[in-house]
Amino acid sequence: MVTGRNLLKKILVAVKMKCLLFLVLISLSWADHLTDNYTLEHDRIIHIQAENGPRLLVEAEQAKVFSHRGGNVTLPCKFYRDPSTIGSGTHKIRVKWTKLTSDYLKEIDVFVSMGYHKKTYGSYQGRVFLNRGSENDASLVITDITLEDYGRYKCEVIEGLEDDTAVVALDLQGVVFPYFPRLGRYNLNFHEARQACLDQDSVIASFDQLYDAWRAGLDWCNAGWLSDGSVQYPITKPREPCGGRNTVPGVRNYGFWDKDKSRYDVFCFTSNFNGRFYYLIHPTKLTYDEAVQACLNDGSQIAKVGQMFAAWKLLGYDRCDAGWLADGSVRYPISRPRRRCSPTEAAVRFAGFPDKKHKLYGVYCFRAYN
Repeated sequence: MVTGRNLLKKILVAVKMKCLLFLVLISLSWADHLTDNYTLEHDRIIHIQAENGPRLLVEAEQAKVFSHRGGNVTLPCKFYRDPSTIGSGTHKIRVKWTKLTSDYLKEIDVFVSMGYHKKTYGSYQGRVFLNRGSENDASLVITDITLEDYGRYKCEVIEGLEDDTAVVALDLQGVVFPYFPRLGRYNLNFHEARQACLDQDSVIASFDQLYDAWRAGLDWCNAGWLSDGSVQYPITKPREPCGGRNTVPGVRNYGFWDKDKSRYDVFCFTSNFNGRFYYLIHPTKLTYDEAVQACLNDGSQIAKVGQMFAAWKLLGYDRCDAGWLADGSVRYPISRPRRRCSPTEAAVRFAGFPDKKHKLYGVYCFRAYN
C-alpha cells in the first residue's frame, strides 16, 4: 500500500530527473553553439561570428609597452575577420591610429593607411609606419621616440560598415622631478608650468608618472601642476606641514584649478638623452655668465635641470661639486650618499638661485651627439 509520504517522494524524484535531463540538453545545445561561433588560437578564445553580431575584432596583445626617448617601439594591434566574408566583398581595410589626450576628450591623428594610400600627421611624420608582420597585423612602429610620444594610442580598423578598436599605452623610462623658477615657489600658472618643463629638457608629468615616482620613493611637500590640469604632490613620509602626521602616505590631490590664474609649482618628466653630461674642470670658480661661456668654449652648452636629473637617475651620475645650470640655479647630483655629500639619501641637491655675479661655483655642461 502506497502511503501519502511515499507517493510524495516518488513525485519529487521524477521531477528531479526531468530537470537534470533538461539541463543536459541545454548544455549540449550551448556547446554546439560555442563550437560554431568561436575559434581557438594560441589558447585564446576569439569571437569572430554570431548571428547579427560583429564580423571584425581588433585586439592588442599587450595593454602597455615600454621604451625611452630616442628608442623605437612597436604598438601591437591585430584584427580578425569573419572567414565567410573574406574575399566576398570589395571593401578595403582602413587602419587608423590616434593618440588620446590625458582627459580622453580629444584624439590626435597619428597615422592612416588604406591599401597603398598612407598618411602621417604632425610630429610623427617620417617616424611611424605599420609593422605588417602578417596579413592581419595593424601594429604601429614609432621610431626616434620623443618625450611627447608618451601616452595612450587607439588602433581602429574599419572594413565597410564594420569597425573595432583597441587601446595601447606607451610608457617611457625616465624620472619625475619637482620644479619652480627663480621667482620662487607657487609662481607658475598651468601654461607657464608646461613651458618651464620644456625649457629644462622635459615635459610636464602625467598623474601616472607622478604616481610611479611616488611608489619609487618621491616625497615632496609642495603642490605642482600635472599634464591633465590637476594639482597634486607625493608624500611618502606623512608629517605635520604636509597634510598631517597621522595621514597615510599617498599622492595628495588639490583637484583642478584655473589654468590661467592659479599658481603652483610643476612636476616635470624627462628620459634618456643622446649626449654627454659632465662637470667642467676649470681652474677657477665662475659667475653665471662665465659658466655659460666656459661650456661654449668647450664645444658644449650649459646643462639644463632635466639633463642633470636624467644623468643622476638613469646613469648613476655622482659629483659632490655645486655647479651652475641653465636656469640660473645651482645643484649637484649624488647617487652615492656620503658625509658632506647628501649623507642620508641619493638625490639632486639644490643650492638655490644665487646672485649670478658671484664667483662661487663651477658649471655642468651638456654636449649633444649628432
